[in-house]
Amino acid sequence: MAKNLTYTISGMTCGGCAAKVKSALLKHPGMLAAEVSHQEGRAMVQADTKPDSDKLQQLLADAGDYRITGISGNNTSDDAKPSRASSVDGQETLSVWETYKPLLLIFLFVSGVAALASFGEDVFSWRHLLRFFMAGFFIVFSFFKFLDLKGFARSYSMYDLLAKHWKGYGYVYPFLELTLGVLYLTALNLTATHIATIVIMGFSSIGVIRNMLSPKQVQCACLGTVFKLPLGNVTLIEDLLMVAMAGLMLAL
Repeated sequence: MAKNLTYTISGMTCGGCAAKVKSALLKHPGMLAAEVSHQEGRAMVQADTKPDSDKLQQLLADAGDYRITGISGNNTSDDAKPSRASSVDGQETLSVWETYKPLLLIFLFVSGVAALASFGEDVFSWRHLLRFFMAGFFIVFSFFKFLDLKGFARSYSMYDLLAKHWKGYGYVYPFLELTLGVLYLTALNLTATHIATIVIMGFSSIGVIRNMLSPKQVQCACLGTVFKLPLGNVTLIEDLLMVAMAGLMLAL
C-alpha cells in the first residue's frame, strides 16, 4: 500500500529549486510521485514504502543546498496521489494583503520613522523626509539579505541580468544597498549617491521586467529568503520608486 508523506525542505528559493528537489526525490527507489512547492517549502510524495531519510538527504545534498527539516503524514492508499491543487505555490490562494504584508509593514515603519526624523529638524523638509526614507529602506532591506546571504545570491541570480552571469554580484549587492543606506543617512556626497541609486536600482528593474514577461515563476529576493514574495509588479514598483525618488532629490 502506498504511503503519502509531506517533507519540509529548506534551501528552496525559486521554481528552479523546486524542480531540482522533485527530480532528486524521484531518484529514490520506490518513489512513485512528488509535488514540490518552493514558496511553501515542502514536498508531498507518494512511495510504495517509507523512503530512507539518510538516502533522501544525500540525494537532496547532491542536487544543491537542500535539506529535509521535517516530515509529517503516513497515510496509506493504493490509489492516493499527492493533490496538485493542495501543493500549488501558496501565493495563489493568498490575498494581496497576506502575500505582501511583510513588505507593506516595512514600508509603513520606514515611512513613519523617516517622518518623525524629519519633524525633528528645525524646519520640516521634504528633502529630509525622502533622504531618511531611502536610508531606512536600503538599510532594512540589506539586513534581511544578510540573514541568508548565500540564499539571496542564489535567488537573485534567477532574474538579475548581472547576477545570472556573475554569481558574485549576488553577494556584493547587499553591501551596495547597505552603503547607499549609510550614505543617505549621513548625507555624504548626496549627488553621487543619487546617481548610484538610479544606476543600481534602474538596472535591477530591467531584470524584473524581463522575468515578468517570462512564463517562469521566480521568487522575489528583495527581502532575502526570510519572506517568500512572488516577483511581480510590487517588486518593479519598489525598484522604480527608488529611481524616481533619487531622480527627484537630484533635481531639487
